[in-house]
Amino acid sequence: MEIYALYGTSGTGKSSSALELSHRMNIDAIIDDGILIYQGRKVAGTSAKYEKTKIQAVKRAIFHYADHAEEVRRSLEQIQPGRLLILGTSQRMITRIAEALHLPSSIEYIPIESIKPPQEIEAARYVRETMGRHVIPIPRVEVEKDYLQRLIASATRIFSSKKEVIGESTVVHPPFSGGRILIHPQVLRKIAQATCSRYAEVSQVGKVNFSFEDLPRLQITLALRLPFLTDMTRLLRDIQEELHKEASFCLNIAPASIDIQVASLELAPVKA
Repeated sequence: MEIYALYGTSGTGKSSSALELSHRMNIDAIIDDGILIYQGRKVAGTSAKYEKTKIQAVKRAIFHYADHAEEVRRSLEQIQPGRLLILGTSQRMITRIAEALHLPSSIEYIPIESIKPPQEIEAARYVRETMGRHVIPIPRVEVEKDYLQRLIASATRIFSSKKEVIGESTVVHPPFSGGRILIHPQVLRKIAQATCSRYAEVSQVGKVNFSFEDLPRLQITLALRLPFLTDMTRLLRDIQEELHKEASFCLNIAPASIDIQVASLELAPVKA
């Protein structure tokens, strides 16, 4: 059995990246937060995300409980996966998981930073810290078999770069994740308006929409009034960079994308 390990601090998007990585590397089994997933289905274990406290969740994730570890060991012996991916917050944690499950010590470690851009990692961490959203890399129907309906937020399909469906992941709100931080839409709008007003070429700020469904994304509609021969592409790029900087400063989050739509364009008269 070939063993790979994807590691990174909590909330950096390991679980949401696991399906795509497994698809790309032909890995047929995943161990994530106490459960064994084989060919997209949970086959053994209990998710740490079901636990009521963080301490219990950590113990569950590293297979501290003997009966839990034994259940997953038996399943691994039965299915005999050719390649196994273990998810963990550090190499030390992954080593403890491998020891608990009696797995070979030869492991190829993959840091999350090597497969996920920094801005997506930052965005994923923001979603975790403000909304308490955790991902389980199995379909929603699998989670609902043994998880409370009220804790399930949504299910998201994962696509490859070729737009083919790889699988489905489920977003949950574990009991130990605490509360959520809510930002009023008017605050987000004021930040965008104040930033855009620094540019004389922006005559009006229209719709402003911050989305946090997947990753933090900003969509904004502008009306422009430009002098003749103004480089509009450069101007919009400058506005994007300024919005990115301001959102990072005010909200401690860099949007994964900033989409600007120009609703109207007026040419300013040429001064004599």
